[in-house]
Parts: sequence; structure tokens; C-alpha cells
Amino acid sequence: MIRLSKLTDYAIVVLSEMARHAGTVHTVALLADRTGVPAPTVAKLMKAMTPAGLTTSQRGASGGYALSRPADAISIAEIITALDGPIALTACVDGADSQCGVEQLCPMRGGWEKVNRAIRGALEQVTLADMMAPITFPAAPPRSVAAASAATPPARPAY
Repeated sequence: MIRLSKLTDYAIVVLSEMARHAGTVHTVALLADRTGVPAPTVAKLMKAMTPAGLTTSQRGASGGYALSRPADAISIAEIITALDGPIALTACVDGADSQCGVEQLCPMRGGWEKVNRAIRGALEQVTLADMMAPITFPAAPPRSVAAASAATPPARPAY
């Protein structure tokens, strides 16, 4: 199973809260209070997001953090990379931090990079704004239509 780190999940929650109040400077305490993410974790997130160019920081009595650009200009891939490093499924793909011990003998050598590029490309297409949009489901047919369909057996083919 491919799974994001809890820190990345928290980052999306915190950055979404910042996007809801765009143009505002947010303190760590305020973000922690609004999101339920512990303040030390929010502080850790901000320390990673600012060097990655996703947030800006302001010092002083009215200081805090703000998004560096609109939510529709921040990709989920950027957030993942800021916290977890390059998006890499195995040790043998470009950008992976570790090395595979059997890379020279592996018949899949280079093949995983195709999968890695596809996943990275998909994550680059999803923005923070997309994550904030409400999920809509197709409307169910009216009950009377659904009940009538279920009550009527399918027609049998004539042989």
C-alpha cells in the first residue's frame, strides 16, 4: 500500500486552513486551535513549508505564517516533497534517497521509474484548492424509479 506520512496529511489540513483565510498572517497557536493539530507539529510543519516556498514567515508581535501563493497554485506533489522528500516508490528510482543493494542485477531496473513518473505527474495535477473542494456524488435516481427497475425482471432473449 502506498501511504502518505501523517505529517503530510497534517500539512494539507493546516495549509487548507491557511487558504480559507488567504491574505492573513496565522500564528502557530491559532492554526493549532483551528485544526486540532498539536502546536509543536504545526511549528514543525511551518519550518518545513517555508524553506520549500509554500509559506512565508513574518517576525514580530504581529508575525506568523501565510501562504506564499494561492491554493490553486500549490500542488500536492510540492507538499509531499517538502515533508517526505522526492516522490519515489522504490530505492532504484530517480530522486530516491537510498540505494538498492541488488540494483545491478535487477530485471526491473529502470522500469519502476515509469510508475514513479505517473504517480508524480498525477500528484502534480492535484492542487491544495482541489483538496478543499467539497466532494460531490451523483444523485441517486428517485426511489420510485429505482424500485420499479428492481421489481421488473430483465427481459429474456428469445431463442
